Amino acid sequence: MKVALITGITGQDGSYLAELLLEKGYMVHGIKRRASSFNTQRVDHLYEDQHEDNVRLKLHYGDLTDSTNLIRIIQETQPDEIYNLGAMSHVKVSFDSPEYVANVDGIGTLRILEAVRILGLEKKTRIYQASTSELYGGMPENKNEKGFYDENSPFYPRSPYGAAKIYGFWITKNYREAYNMFACNGILFNHESPRRGETFVTRKITRAVAKIALGLQKELYMGNLDAKRDWGHAKDYVKAMWLILQQDVAEDFVIATGVTTKVRDFIQMAFAHVGFNIRFEGEGVNEVGILNSVDQVIYEKATGLTINSLTLNAGDTLLKIDPIYFRPTEVDLLLGDPTKSKTKLGWEPEYDLQGLVEDMMVSDIQLSRREHFMV
Repeated sequence: MKVALITGITGQDGSYLAELLLEKGYMVHGIKRRASSFNTQRVDHLYEDQHEDNVRLKLHYGDLTDSTNLIRIIQETQPDEIYNLGAMSHVKVSFDSPEYVANVDGIGTLRILEAVRILGLEKKTRIYQASTSELYGGMPENKNEKGFYDENSPFYPRSPYGAAKIYGFWITKNYREAYNMFACNGILFNHESPRRGETFVTRKITRAVAKIALGLQKELYMGNLDAKRDWGHAKDYVKAMWLILQQDVAEDFVIATGVTTKVRDFIQMAFAHVGFNIRFEGEGVNEVGILNSVDQVIYEKATGLTINSLTLNAGDTLLKIDPIYFRPTEVDLLLGDPTKSKTKLGWEPEYDLQGLVEDMMVSDIQLSRREHFMV
């Protein structure tokens, strides 16, 4: 039985990856940070009675800032594969906590690599490092001839998060070359799901649209609507993580859909799921999203409510801009080239953007109904 260790197992990617590895027959160990409240809701459905025999998921208290703790956990678990998904991954927040981000996202990666080396597991343990499209910084001159970012595109991070992750990328590559370790970077473009944290833009949108449709919220406040992102589903992307560590040769891979979408268009798709047709007026901080009309059939099917319960009217403003959500340095466009991952890994995503939005909207409507209507 293969043994995997996942840092950040309680996050979006960690929970989907744990599901995938358990389905494949792995013994899965996960590292979670100690907190005064329960923070395991994304993996609670996988958790088994720890008193039973043949338990295949075990959680360990740990932190990427604590090297002795990491050495102990890796020594005890003797993993065949380590997936380093733990990070402070919110770009906007990284400007407020740059030192913490550097310690966790940058030096934390080094601690994992060095622990494997110190324990003499270089030949046994394969390491996946979660890199990010934020390494590119959206610089147009760094795209390839097709207009995409690929494995050979220069990096130009535009946030403390991106800068910390660039250290993680290069130290992983350095340990691969210096110690002949099977250590790989997955440069993942934006990937979302119903398990995405509520402060991330896609989840913020779907949560707000669900509440607006159910009459629980009046407006959605946003930042830069013109930012473009390459959005995929986290379920697809964790499959790519696993495939990267199954190769004969350790390499780095871009994981992306190759399709870019404006934040504004994602918002329209989310509202369309509940039958709301909205139009945008104005520019910059004065731009607003206004309700044009509501499709009764779609609305009632999506929300489980009757159209008579809807208190909104055509002409109501549903979206406003708040400058607080603008970043000090903005990344306007991220678009990845998945050619290498599709060719060498045989990776093909199952979800398109419409499927992703629908999955998130269905989940958030159900969540809001449970929270507020007890159904």
